This record gives sequence, structure tokens and C-alpha cells, in this order.
Amino acid sequence: MGKRSAKQEFLPGTLDMLILKSLTRGVMHGYGITEHIRQLSEDVLQVEEGSLYPALQRLQLQGLIASEWGHSVNNRRARYYRLTRAGRRRLGQSESSFARLTEAIARVMNPARDTR
Repeated sequence: MGKRSAKQEFLPGTLDMLILKSLTRGVMHGYGITEHIRQLSEDVLQVEEGSLYPALQRLQLQGLIASEWGHSVNNRRARYYRLTRAGRRRLGQSESSFARLTEAIARVMNPARDTR
């Protein structure tokens, strides 16, 4: 299908799950997280700064990620985020819930043919 034509909306909790999943790769700054999500989704999912940074702050307040200041490859000051143990646990729970949800939606969208 290619690039999106309208603003992509995330289901509640999906952005948090995508951020946590991205951080399983290691320590990343905000731009790195958005690029990781964009690239792996083949440009379908694009996280705007206005959504990303409040989500990062919320996840940090919940103890699911931690951060520290550092410098990016172009020597700019940047905040780097890492997944905490609690974040790994939450990610596992989120992945299980998401899998159940997507399977249920798939069953409704593509019901098996009644063979009676």
C-alpha cells in the first residue's frame, strides 16, 4: 500500500508498547525510537513529537523506562532512554494482550465459513 494518506491514529496503549519494544534493542534517544518504528513499519507508523515525548515522560514516571542525558552522533545534547525490568514485564503483558486483541479482530473480520 505504501505511505499513509491520513494521520495515523494509535489504539490506546499501542504507542507505549511500540516504544517499550523499540527499547529492547538497547538505549535510544527519542528520534532513534521514532525512526525505528517508522522504518520497521515501512513508513506506515509515524510517531509525532507531540505524542512521543508525553509518552516517554509517562513511561518514565511509571518506572517502565529510565533516562539520562548524553550526546548524539552529531554532538547534540540528547536524552537517552532504556528499558527497566518493570518495563520488560509490562511489555510482555502488553504483547500478550495485543496478540489476543488482534486474533479476536481477525476472527470478526474473516469469520470461518459455516460448513453445516
